[in-house]
Amino acid sequence: MGHIAPTTTFTDQDARWQAVQQRDHAADGAFVYSVRTTGIYCRPSCPSRRARPENVAFHADCAAAERAGFRACRRCRPNESSLAERQSALVVAACRMIETAEEVPSLDALAEAAGLSRFHFHRMFKAITGVTPKAYADAHRGDRMREELAQTATVTEAIYGAGFNSNGRFYAAVPERLGMTPTAFRDGGTGTEIRFAIGQCRLGAILVAATAKGIVAIQFGDDPQALLEGLQDRFPKARLVGGDAEFEQLVARVVGFVEAPSGGLDLPLDVRGTAFQQKVWQALRGIPAGTTASYAEIAARIGRPKAVRAVAQACAANDIAVAIPCHRVVRADGALSGYRWGVARKRALLDREAS
Repeated sequence: MGHIAPTTTFTDQDARWQAVQQRDHAADGAFVYSVRTTGIYCRPSCPSRRARPENVAFHADCAAAERAGFRACRRCRPNESSLAERQSALVVAACRMIETAEEVPSLDALAEAAGLSRFHFHRMFKAITGVTPKAYADAHRGDRMREELAQTATVTEAIYGAGFNSNGRFYAAVPERLGMTPTAFRDGGTGTEIRFAIGQCRLGAILVAATAKGIVAIQFGDDPQALLEGLQDRFPKARLVGGDAEFEQLVARVVGFVEAPSGGLDLPLDVRGTAFQQKVWQALRGIPAGTTASYAEIAARIGRPKAVRAVAQACAANDIAVAIPCHRVVRADGALSGYRWGVARKRALLDREAS
């Protein structure tokens, strides 16, 4: 499969003209275009009648277009926040409201704060974040749960510190969020069984570890002992069990995918991270083998176009190599950026997928 370049950044005339022809919302904010015969300038996504190419000029921003003597289009209003930007701002405000509240705000309260109906707010929130307001709140409380369990003296203190107003609600939610009991989480995985195996592939040593729910780690390294010690550091009191024959078959599937990625890798995962990280990781799983995407493109896909740095941080926090293919994310210019298991391994994975 041929290598596909990352999404264009609309820096050349042809790309900009194509964006105007397609009324591409992704190009909004990258540039504006003016029409000589009308004296106005527009967003690339403007729904107005298309101009003839010989009458069109491109400008870096609104100020540049106005210095050239053009006025803003009254239809697409390029000198004002776009609808997408306004909606994103409302969702960001709702997320902050959820994160700072002592108890999870109701859907009615969130919609009222945004000035929208329940239906429209719910639909907008899910379209931008990829999750419902309730799911976002649950994920945020899961994060607080981890923090409180690590910092407080008792589980009871953690319950109320995480925003739960009853023990019952806490214990009903905690298995899904932690993958183990609260006490086991506080004690470094006490009572949790994690099967693991370390093998060899073209990229060096590879560790695969899984709970009963699914894979929690796929790690590359040069030193098998260091990989095992890293797993022990993450779950210092879990019961680490060497893989049996059945588990070895799972490891063989992972190694087989590394050697021949065109075959695909569909495995149950025990994914643990913040709501934002999980959204990024889900977007990464949507990048087909043999292709790449930029950090900016992933940020746009999850409805957070300005969160490019946070996307890069989420990629760096990924513990499950290849199954969550953070190696397919590159810089906007196509260059390979950092990879927690080494840029050389990232290049090797991409080269193998492109062949």
